Amino acid sequence: MGERYRDALLIGLMACIALGVIVLLSYQPPSVTIKLLPPPPSATAPPIRVHVSGAVRHPAVYDLPHGSRVEDAIRAAGGLLPEAEDALLNLAWLLRDGDQVYVWRRGEAGILATRPAESTPIRQIRINSASEQELQQLPGIGPALAREIIAYRQQHGRFGSLSDLDNVRGIGPARLVQWAPLLIFD
Repeated sequence: MGERYRDALLIGLMACIALGVIVLLSYQPPSVTIKLLPPPPSATAPPIRVHVSGAVRHPAVYDLPHGSRVEDAIRAAGGLLPEAEDALLNLAWLLRDGDQVYVWRRGEAGILATRPAESTPIRQIRINSASEQELQQLPGIGPALAREIIAYRQQHGRFGSLSDLDNVRGIGPARLVQWAPLLIFD
């Protein structure tokens, strides 16, 4: 009986192994479908509010889409008036919330600005020869920005216009609007 039992056990074990091999060879994994979902909709940036004034048809505060440029703000204000001094504008300037776009009229840049607390005009500055101390007389300029202007001037040469000055790190459209009547480019 021992031999019969062992033979039966051996035959059963071999049958199980054979069945397992058959099952493994005939096994096909289930097909997997990967469905790519579209990316979630991006949150749109809120509009920016920009004050457009000066030589434009409809000066006012405008709500513009995020990413708008000066040219978009001028278009929203109805375009330039014939007397606009458009050479002072950087139409490609990227606007931020709270910016002001002021379009000068021809000849207006020669008018001297006055400080609110004083009745005497601010002295005009020769931007291509001004010292650090002279540059600090311009509104919003401290020693660091004065040094930046001088370093840029030494590296790149004379400033020919406001748009050249706009290339100095730390100077933006609001300062240029403030400084335009105060600068002499000679």
